[in-house]
Amino acid sequence: MLILMKQIFLLTLIICVLQGCASEKRLKADYVKYVNPFIGTDFTGNTYPGAQVPFGMVQLSPDNGLPGWDRIAGYFYPDSTIAGFSHTHLSGTGAGDLYDISFMPVTHPVKEAPAPLGIHSLFSHNDEAASAGYYRVLLKDYNINVELTATERCGIQKYTFPKADASVYLNLAKAMNWDFTTNSKIEVVDSVTIRGYRYSEGWARGQRIYFVSKFSKPFEGYKLDTTSVINPADKKWMGTAYVGRFDFTTQQNDEILVRTAISGVSMEGAEKNLLAEASHEDFDRYHREAADRWNRELGKIEVEGSNVDDLTNFYTALYHSMLAPTIYSDVDGGYYGPDKKVHQTDGWVNYSTFSLWDTYRAAHPLFTFTQPQRVNDMVKSFLAFYDQNGRLPVWNFFASETDMMIGYHSVPVIVDAYMKGIGDFNAEHALEACIATANMDDYRGIGLYKSYGYIPYEKEGESVSKTLEYAFDDYCISLMAEKMGKKEIAETFRKRSENYRNLYNPESGFMQPRDEKGNFIDGFDAKEYTTHITESNGWQYFWYVPQNIEGLIGLTGGTDRFAQKLDSMFTYAPDAKDDLPIFSTGMIGQYAHGNEPSHHVIYLFNAVKQPWKTQEYTAKVMHELYLNTPAGLCGNEDCGQMSAWYVFSAMGFYPVNPNGLTYEIGTPLFPKVSMQLANGKTFTVTAPAVSRENKYIQSVKVNGKLYDKSYLTHDLILSGASVEFTMGATPGPVWYK
Repeated sequence: MLILMKQIFLLTLIICVLQGCASEKRLKADYVKYVNPFIGTDFTGNTYPGAQVPFGMVQLSPDNGLPGWDRIAGYFYPDSTIAGFSHTHLSGTGAGDLYDISFMPVTHPVKEAPAPLGIHSLFSHNDEAASAGYYRVLLKDYNINVELTATERCGIQKYTFPKADASVYLNLAKAMNWDFTTNSKIEVVDSVTIRGYRYSEGWARGQRIYFVSKFSKPFEGYKLDTTSVINPADKKWMGTAYVGRFDFTTQQNDEILVRTAISGVSMEGAEKNLLAEASHEDFDRYHREAADRWNRELGKIEVEGSNVDDLTNFYTALYHSMLAPTIYSDVDGGYYGPDKKVHQTDGWVNYSTFSLWDTYRAAHPLFTFTQPQRVNDMVKSFLAFYDQNGRLPVWNFFASETDMMIGYHSVPVIVDAYMKGIGDFNAEHALEACIATANMDDYRGIGLYKSYGYIPYEKEGESVSKTLEYAFDDYCISLMAEKMGKKEIAETFRKRSENYRNLYNPESGFMQPRDEKGNFIDGFDAKEYTTHITESNGWQYFWYVPQNIEGLIGLTGGTDRFAQKLDSMFTYAPDAKDDLPIFSTGMIGQYAHGNEPSHHVIYLFNAVKQPWKTQEYTAKVMHELYLNTPAGLCGNEDCGQMSAWYVFSAMGFYPVNPNGLTYEIGTPLFPKVSMQLANGKTFTVTAPAVSRENKYIQSVKVNGKLYDKSYLTHDLILSGASVEFTMGATPGPVWYK
């Protein structure tokens, strides 16, 4: 018995050592080297290349200094100027705001152009580099090397100067695109410390950012310039715009660090954040810590392959998926709420920057595997927002509801977490919030939707899209209510989830706008872009019934007709003379990968027993529409959704129904993928023969046994299953029933 116990102990010890080694290997593995933050900074990606840690409040990045849609994220790769390094940015949203707390180091004389560019410098991409958590550039006009890194709530800048009379500008008046300063303040605390705030209006209404900054070298003098801010509407004084200049005499290669913490609460909150996260004058330390943070998060999904571009595209996509949502509470739990009051968390982290119309589709389902604790905190953030604002968020950041886009897609995120057993949030409270939001009769046609079973187009814009998306959100509520044993509520919302049927016109075969009398709109053309459909046309929104694909097939006339329509979706190309809107990019026929409504459609061939077409098209998108170049994204990154699609698809599966607890099988990109789960298990996908040519699945095994389903379940993945794909160069048989 003693010998047996010793053997068991030895075996346990060996297992623990091996697990520890594996964990240590993952920790030490350098996934950061495969992250290229410049992907998406050209064309329509609207990403920024600057420094940030996963989900960090600070996004410290260069700004070209010019407005325009191409420069929505502050930086556009074809540009040649830099006019500041600001601490807040939006990743791929197509909406221009933030750019808060903008610093610019210079030598004298200063190079200055008329507004809006102002003080700036030329730069070259030859003198520029970026990686996860780090950015570097040489300001050519001043011969100043700038390096950036970050903690969660702090930005750390290192300026390496020539011998010169030098200054560092802090411009709280500078604003671009939708953003403008309404009031600000710079206070000089001592010769190395400044603090203040910037209030602004723009996409985020009533935004407040407080800051404290510390220089590693005392400034020899300073100057604070102020300008009155006048309301353009009523010509009344609104506040003061500050620009500070801090002067230094520098020798060759003198380094000055600027550590800046931000807060949505107060200058005191910013000081606490600085003390907790960046109390040392050690740039390299914070750079290492940022890289370590990224390696830990990126290492949760380990892919093996020999193609460096594929590896770079994958880990950059995974990186982009974790730039938002962003932390929006101080180290002491304080945060600024939508009711314009300061609130306190209780053991959870408040999050902001929720691009929910985009991210509920794939980014949030991805987090349920890789970030379950953050998912719990995000749901609690939603519920706090509901308590303070009277409804769940639609598209909120910095305590402001922008009401951008449609639906109420915090609901599927909440329900997905609940259905998957994630977190300790109050389910009763969550269901209450979902129902209250779904029943706001005076909000965006919801009352009409409830009365008619659809939204009459003459009474509310985007009527088709809103009807379809409300129906999906209703379906999600019905799932949660059913699981909680609230059958009456479940049945009410289940019936509402079928409202998509009310827009189907059997004569045209599309979802069409209807008036209040029930008449379909005249002159409907499915390929036209109109005010009735959100950022899409009738082709792209027809498929938006992820909650009931079988029901949609039935409406269409059965499997054969549905399959024919799917084929047409990918082959009916726009005319060369068609003037497509800016969001219709990445086109394959009418399929627009550059915008979110199309993202699930490519996987619907599984439903008609033609999986090889899903495999063919997903491989095409992965190889041709995600590239290791600045123009490598075919549409707005949209806070991680574009990238989350790629992460899922490269692993070989995708959540067609974000609340369905299943993931349709596509085609894998790598010979091996290992996903480390929070429960300590490892989910593995292998496809030894996969290649650009061998994109077709011949057979599927799960845990060594032949598999007969077109999808993987959430529970199967959480069990640490092993999925094996046999691949070939020609379409394989249908392996599922």
